[in-house]
Amino acid sequence: MVIEVRADSRRELAAAAQLLHDFNTEYSEPTPPPEQLAARLAQLLGDHHVVVLLAQEPETGAGVGVAVMRLQPSVWSTAHEAYLAELYVLPGQRGRGYGRELITEAIRVARDQGADYALVVTSEDDGLAQRLYEAAGFRRTEGEGGPLLRAYERDL
Repeated sequence: MVIEVRADSRRELAAAAQLLHDFNTEYSEPTPPPEQLAARLAQLLGDHHVVVLLAQEPETGAGVGVAVMRLQPSVWSTAHEAYLAELYVLPGQRGRGYGRELITEAIRVARDQGADYALVVTSEDDGLAQRLYEAAGFRRTEGEGGPLLRAYERDL
């Protein structure tokens, strides 16, 4: 089951924040403590900057996966575009359909909020994520007839 996290739901915020923390920890990326992440998510949700989806284990309601999506006006059309910034399922829960449920719900929410385009980025070696995104209808925009894209980032 996937639910949309509300800014005033402490329990859901805490679960989503813990999963985001686990995500960065699993991939050896820096991460603030879950309490700080929960406060930041509440702020971003309250200001309507993100949509946070939480996959829950049906029997216990425990959070097993999270997706964070940003919706913003498009330069190329009068609609919005959706950027699926984060999608994570706990390692022991992978292969059980939670990722598929999260991405399906993210696409539904994006369409409902006026998006006509969605973007997601993953690493070259994450074959599981690539298969999930392709199964959900995403297509590679580089490589097959287009240039190889490289992502760059910089701290400011």
